[in-house]
Amino acid sequence: MRGRNGLAGLVAGSLALAAPHVPAAAQEVFDLGEIVVSAGRTPAPSGAIGRAHTVLDSQRIEELQIRYVSEALRHVPGVSVSQTGTTGGITQVRMRGSESNHVLVMIDGVEANELSQGEFDFGGLLAADIERIEVLRGPQSAFWGSNATAGVINIVTKSGRRGSSEARVTSEVGSDGTAMLNPSLRVGGERYDFAVSGAFRRNDGFNISDLGTEDDGHRNATVNAKTRIDLAHNLFLDASGRYVDRSADSDAQDFSGGPYQGLVIDTDDWTDTTESLGGIGLTWELLGGRFVQEARLKGSQIRRDNATDGARSSSNEGSRVEGTYQATFNFDTPELLDAHHRLTGGVEAKRETYRNLPPATPDQLEEQERRTTSFVAEYRVDLLDRLFLTGAVRHDDNDAFENTTTWSASAAYLLPTETRLHASVGTGITNPTFTEQFGYYPDSFIANPDLKPEESFGWDVGIERSFFDGRMTADITYFNATLRDEITTIYLPSGLSTAVNQSGKSPREGVEFAFTARPVEGLSVTAAYTYLSARNPDGSAEIRRPRHSGSVSAVYTFAEGRANVFADVVFNGRMQDDSYVNYFVDFSAERVILDDYVVVNVGGEYRVNDRLAVFGRVENLFDEEYENVFGYNTAGITGYAGLRMTLGSERL
Repeated sequence: MRGRNGLAGLVAGSLALAAPHVPAAAQEVFDLGEIVVSAGRTPAPSGAIGRAHTVLDSQRIEELQIRYVSEALRHVPGVSVSQTGTTGGITQVRMRGSESNHVLVMIDGVEANELSQGEFDFGGLLAADIERIEVLRGPQSAFWGSNATAGVINIVTKSGRRGSSEARVTSEVGSDGTAMLNPSLRVGGERYDFAVSGAFRRNDGFNISDLGTEDDGHRNATVNAKTRIDLAHNLFLDASGRYVDRSADSDAQDFSGGPYQGLVIDTDDWTDTTESLGGIGLTWELLGGRFVQEARLKGSQIRRDNATDGARSSSNEGSRVEGTYQATFNFDTPELLDAHHRLTGGVEAKRETYRNLPPATPDQLEEQERRTTSFVAEYRVDLLDRLFLTGAVRHDDNDAFENTTTWSASAAYLLPTETRLHASVGTGITNPTFTEQFGYYPDSFIANPDLKPEESFGWDVGIERSFFDGRMTADITYFNATLRDEITTIYLPSGLSTAVNQSGKSPREGVEFAFTARPVEGLSVTAAYTYLSARNPDGSAEIRRPRHSGSVSAVYTFAEGRANVFADVVFNGRMQDDSYVNYFVDFSAERVILDDYVVVNVGGEYRVNDRLAVFGRVENLFDEEYENVFGYNTAGITGYAGLRMTLGSERL
């Protein structure tokens, strides 16, 4: 209890110190910032959002030469990343001590989580065509349903440009046989815009096992397209589509009971994955934009083929189709606190299917299905252009589980001297995965159809303060969450495993800190830090969640904006992981400690002219040896160089 009261007291003390009384005449206008699309059922300005959030834009992604979204997420407070060895390998993202399937991932508003495990594998998400990454922390199920227990990551890809055109080609080569090509086209007229891009990346990799000499590489081909058309002055059509075909080599843990039991050994294993998702929607604005209706159809399909020792050992396929309708009514009451109101109601119908494919046994080939109908309501009110309140409630009618109701409330308040208070509270829900519910591999895993959904209650409170006319901003947030009925895998003396709900509560709490500064002309600095305590009901620490983690990055632009250099430092503290070295002694895992590590990346770019730019970077500059997951090696020092060609016109 001492640690919890100390954290809460730290934030409470900060709030008191940062809120001095200032006469109204001295109050400064607080910049509400950019619009966050995933802030709720309707977009909202960043400063008006009570829930803790971070937005990474394409400029920062390009300046730091980030190639995978998982690399960008290491710069977000409250987020931890676990990667099994090489780029392209299975990559899990956790938020505030949660499991990875407690984080809902959307790409252009389409749910992208896999149905088999309920999580999204970030190993295949390239950053080449991404305009922005929105990360909302804390329970978001009232807005987005199951899997949004700990937060939401919304990926917004690049759109076309009205009244202009731009063609761009980026290429890169580097260590471990890396080659990348990224062509894109963005065009638009008076009443339409369209964008299409491709990202193709491969490398020969390195040996992710301590045993043997085989390199483990990967390839990735991603195509993305989106458009928006003005059918009338108040009627709009939008559509998006994405297709990914990728393959990643891997090495397996040895469960033979021999001398390498529990270790990652050099095997000829690989995984082929195809992902497709997209959506189409209509937006109809009435009453001068005060009444807006939206109808949308969206879906996704993911197939995985796994090979062991060079032969396909398992395959599965999951699909999701969802139809939604929502209506939003905006109105003002200037005589009552100069209030601006926004009331939204909606209904969603979702169908999910999952099936194993040969070589699964005949009893495992039957297609499994789940259906959910949801009703959502959200109310936003802005008072005196300083107090922003949001409340939401959602009811899910499930055919496979008990019906559930989740809720959320948040507030943001603008104080004088460029200070913003923010707080949120809510509940979350995560349904069992198809694997947990219906089973997988009859010779190793037993299904548990009696599993209950996991439930969470969480809250946070924080303060954001700007200094020196906005050239420096700091934000500190305390969060606290409790997970009930946590699902875990247990191992039986027979050698089989199954999933069960744990009794008791799993507590999580911590502090998130974010900092940005522009101390001198041309120099920008960002930093993030997270303190986290995440425990199981029995009091043991959750695996792969560092107690301390953070990052610092600096970009310096010079030569009249034609050149920049950057330095990027990522810190990951000590954390625990499971080891199966002695599994056959008592049929359970034992804990091992993964050491802390610091990875430094540096690089730069120079624009030769308005069309051509050259760039290069060195990753893991000091050749740090570390593990994200027990037994899996990570890359040493590597180098990359490339060219970017841009052609564009202001008017078509």
